[in-house]
Amino acid sequence: MRLTDYTDYTLRVLMFCALNPGRSVTIAELAESHAVSKNHLMKVVNDLARQGLVQTTRGRGGGLRLLKPAADIRIGDVVRQSETDFRLVECFDPGHNTCTLTAQCQLKQVFWTAQQNFLAELDKVTLADVTRARPARQRPGQAMGASLKGIAITAIEPTVPR
Repeated sequence: MRLTDYTDYTLRVLMFCALNPGRSVTIAELAESHAVSKNHLMKVVNDLARQGLVQTTRGRGGGLRLLKPAADIRIGDVVRQSETDFRLVECFDPGHNTCTLTAQCQLKQVFWTAQQNFLAELDKVTLADVTRARPARQRPGQAMGASLKGIAITAIEPTVPR
């Protein structure tokens, strides 16, 4: 399963807001930070505001901030709201299914179960879980920087599956 860029941007906006509590984040700041167009981000932010996840304020000193605590925002809910098409295979859409194997095929059930398990896993995770600051030694996948005679060296700690 591949999530759309729209969902990726949606998650990034929410994570950025969660990592910057107590202040308004601007579209320009998000666009620069993530190298994403302001127009794309404005659509994402408008949808998030309609869903009641962020509060937006226009004008000088405006921006956006989370309306709910990060611990109350489930990643599974965000993905369901931002994805428009969960058809993994053609037969998930009976109106457009032309597969001649549908009557005998059990693969659709396998994919459907896998998709439900995928979403169930995302439901176990909150925005707070994916943005919670932990000590550097305990943070898998974190870039650790060092310098050697003015040359920046970056190493990535391996992420160990649980």
